[in-house]
Amino acid sequence: MTMSVRSIHTFPEQRAAGHEHESAEVALLGLVGDRPKKAAVSVVGNDSPHTRANLVLDAPTHEVEALTGHVVRVGEVLLAVEATGNACAGLYAAVGKPGFVHVGDVLEVVEDGA
Repeated sequence: MTMSVRSIHTFPEQRAAGHEHESAEVALLGLVGDRPKKAAVSVVGNDSPHTRANLVLDAPTHEVEALTGHVVRVGEVLLAVEATGNACAGLYAAVGKPGFVHVGDVLEVVEDGA
C-alpha cells in the first residue's frame, strides 16, 4: 500500500494550538520550529488527525503502525519508526537523515527493521 503525507504540523508551545505547514525542514532533533518532545517526529494515520502528531499520513493509523521497526523515506528525510510505547496512536520516529518533507510526499520503506 502506498502512503503519502496528508498534513504537517508543529507545536511550538505545550498545550497551545499547533501550526499546519505545506512543507517543513526536519533536523536531527525534529521539525524546525517544533518544541522538543519524547521523539523527534510523531506520525499518525488519517483517522487520528486531532492528535498532536507532526505527520498525518493518508492511511488508517493501524496501517501506519504496521511500519514499526522499519526505516522509511518521506521526501528527503529518513526516519526510523518505532511504536510509541504508550496509549498514544501512531508511531515515534528518530531522524536518520535530515531534509525537507512536503504535503503529498510518498512514504517509501527503505529498510526492514527485522
